[in-house]
Amino acid sequence: MPSQLHALFIGNSFTARNDVPGLIAAMAAGRGHRLTSRLLSVGGASLRQHWNKGIAPAAIRSGKYGTVVLQEQSTLPVKSAARMHESVRLFAGAASEAGAKLVLYLTWARRHSPASQAAITGAYASIGRELGATVVPAGVAWERVLEEHPGITLHDKDQSHPNLAGSYLAACTFFAVLFGESPLGAAAPQKLAAEEAVVLQRVAWEVARGPLPEPARKPARPRRSAPSKP
Repeated sequence: MPSQLHALFIGNSFTARNDVPGLIAAMAAGRGHRLTSRLLSVGGASLRQHWNKGIAPAAIRSGKYGTVVLQEQSTLPVKSAARMHESVRLFAGAASEAGAKLVLYLTWARRHSPASQAAITGAYASIGRELGATVVPAGVAWERVLEEHPGITLHDKDQSHPNLAGSYLAACTFFAVLFGESPLGAAAPQKLAAEEAVVLQRVAWEVARGPLPEPARKPARPRRSAPSKP
């Protein structure tokens, strides 16, 4: 796995809140790796808005970044996975031309709608498989922590954005996927309880090593039998 990465992060406040790239960089530095990055973030923006604005495609085409990380607007994978996929394909083409690795930041469901995680995961996983992109399953790690450790809060007060623990869990998952190492024992923010950090590190590593959940298949409709002839 690489010991040095220069990455372009494209997304919105789900990436910018608590500086996810900075959290990853701190963990990397503590293990003798180096992550330098540029973040292009617009509040509430979708990937299509980033594409149409032109700054993100131009940054990719500059050839300065070996890794391009895409984070879609949080509810779009549920509302229109097809539109999300169209946008990801546009960025994938630009990244391929620039010789950059494509990484997809699989995000989490809002607190009041945990069942939507399946659709979010499926949307990222399917386009990741199609394009051969690396998927960072942060939302899957969130889902597992919320189910198995209900005492740990990951959402902020708005029930959508991450609090520090939520961003750190995402960063741990990124570290595990990008550098291929366990985040156990890695640097953690001082404001985060040590025992909580260990849980987040462990879950991130376990999820990163495992396969992405397969999307649920709709049951086949029973065939109607042809009426028997008299």
